[in-house]
Amino acid sequence: MRCPKCGSLEDKVIDSRLSKDGASIRRRRECLDCETRYTTYEEIERVELRAIKRDGRHEPFERHKLLTSIVKACEKRPVGMEQIEQAVEDVLQELEAAQKREIPTATIGATVMERLHTLDPIAYVRYASVYRQFQEIGDFIEEIHTYEKRAVKTAAQPELFNA
Repeated sequence: MRCPKCGSLEDKVIDSRLSKDGASIRRRRECLDCETRYTTYEEIERVELRAIKRDGRHEPFERHKLLTSIVKACEKRPVGMEQIEQAVEDVLQELEAAQKREIPTATIGATVMERLHTLDPIAYVRYASVYRQFQEIGDFIEEIHTYEKRAVKTAAQPELFNA
């Protein structure tokens, strides 16, 4: 690691520990030349995913866009940032588990909707309205009925296996 103060490459690790979410390692370092202390984070390098848009264009998958879309759907709802961050991580892990480098936006949207279904019903309908491009009030009503049917089925049929 290069020292942020003097640029030296000589340092020593003073402390290492897992981050709160366990996805990265936090390291406290001390420069051997100027004795400045600084923090670095080490995390797993993820496979670069690419999104295939509806019109056929390919573009790099951006975690920030995913986060922003979920934050907008959850705006003014009782959903904390930790829950939103966890939903983003869950979506990313599911997409990476498919071991495909190029993923249609339809798959990404469906995966997000699955997470929002369990998180908040209003956020789910908001996201669905943009994702499915609702044009009239009937589209909202139909989606709400679909949501209610799935919620009743889920409550009546407990999960047999926990993931």
